[in-house]
Amino acid sequence: MKYRNPSLTVDGILMKSDKILLIKRRNDPFKDMWALPGGFVDYDETTEDAIKREMKEETGLICDIADLFGVYSDPNRDPRGHTVSIIYDLIKKDGVLQSGDDATDVKFFPLSNLPPLAFDHDNIILDKMERNKK
Repeated sequence: MKYRNPSLTVDGILMKSDKILLIKRRNDPFKDMWALPGGFVDYDETTEDAIKREMKEETGLICDIADLFGVYSDPNRDPRGHTVSIIYDLIKKDGVLQSGDDATDVKFFPLSNLPPLAFDHDNIILDKMERNKK
């Protein structure tokens, strides 16, 4: 019997006052749209190591994990198939902000003026804004 399982991904939330870090996607799906930095977890890799790797690859930043923000698992969140994403709140530790790997651009956007976002990242950021109000 062959099992179908969801893929595991990670995404990072890095804030600077009232701004959030986003990357412009290099590849489909959602090519040229903005998204939270992140990607697929490699086999034999922890989700914690995966988000640190993805942040370094896509943004040039070395980050520590501040907290687990949430888990997003809607089977329709990614047109490539069912993905489950572990979302982490991050703290910048070192590095220079520069796009790389799967990102063509990277910058901080004010929460009050976000571009159209890929996947379900608008919902994730809305949840972040709601949680920050509390």
